[in-house]
Amino acid sequence: MPQCVRIIDNCVEMLSCTRDARRAGRVVGLVPTMGALHDGHLSLIRAARNETNFVVVSIFVNPTQFGPNEDLDRYPRMREQDRKLAAEAGADVTFEPQPAEMYPEGYATYVYQESLAGRLEGEKRPNHFRGVCTVCTKLFNVVEPDIAYFGQKDYQQSVIVRRIVRDLNMPLEIKILPTVRERDGLAMSSRNTYLNPQERQQATCLSRALSLAQQRVSRGETESPKVLAAMLEEIEKEPLSRIDYAEIVHPDTLEPVNQVETGSVALLAVHIGGTRLIDNAILRL
Repeated sequence: MPQCVRIIDNCVEMLSCTRDARRAGRVVGLVPTMGALHDGHLSLIRAARNETNFVVVSIFVNPTQFGPNEDLDRYPRMREQDRKLAAEAGADVTFEPQPAEMYPEGYATYVYQESLAGRLEGEKRPNHFRGVCTVCTKLFNVVEPDIAYFGQKDYQQSVIVRRIVRDLNMPLEIKILPTVRERDGLAMSSRNTYLNPQERQQATCLSRALSLAQQRVSRGETESPKVLAAMLEEIEKEPLSRIDYAEIVHPDTLEPVNQVETGSVALLAVHIGGTRLIDNAILRL
C-alpha cells in the first residue's frame, strides 16, 4: 500500500497520468472529495483500492456548489493531513486543482440535471446541484475513471450523479457505499468540525429520528405522514435544532410518497445551531 501519493494540480497532467495507467492495463478508481478527509471518505478510498488498481482522490473545494451565504471560505482545508490519510487508505494520486484550473477566466459552461435537482437540497440551495453536476462531469473527463465512488450520506447527490452518467453516456460505473457513522450514530461529515460540544451532543437527533422511522416502519406503520411526525417530534426535542426539510421519497424519482415501501428513503436537513447537517436512511418493511 502506498505510503505517499503523487500530487497533481493540473488537468493536462492528470489526464495523461490516468491514460498511462489504463494503457498499462490498470483499472482506475476515482474518489471525489472536498478534502477534510474522515473515515467516511477513507472507506471509499479503501473500497477503490480493493476493487481497482489505480486510485485517484480528488481534493477540491468546489466554489460553484456553494451559495453566496454558505461556508465556502471557512470550509475546512487540511491538505497535508488529507494527503497522509489518502496514502494510508490506498490512494496512488491526489488531484488538487486550484479553482482557476477548473474554472478559468471566462468560464461559462455548466451541467444541470433537470428532473431531480430542483427539490430538497436543490430547493433550499439554489444552483448547488448545477455546481455538483458540473464539477463531477469535469472530474470524470479529466480522470477518465472506470469506477467512481460516492457515499450514501449525500443521497440526492448520488442519484443525480448516476442520472447524469446515464443520460450523457459516460463510460464509467458509479458505486454508492453506506454512510459511515460515529459510535453515537452521527453521520460523519467534514462540517461536524463546526459543532461545539453542546451542538455535537444534540446533533445525534438526526440519526435518532431516522432510527425511529425505521422502528415505526418495522412495526407496520407505512403512512408517511405518521412516520414523519414521529421523526419531527424527535428532532424538536433538541432546543438547538431547526428543521430545513424532512421527507420520505421514492428512491429513484425523489418524489414524496404517501405510503412507505421497502426502499423508500427518509431524508433530513437540520440546522444544529449555526451548522446545517444532512442525513438519510433507506427504509425496510
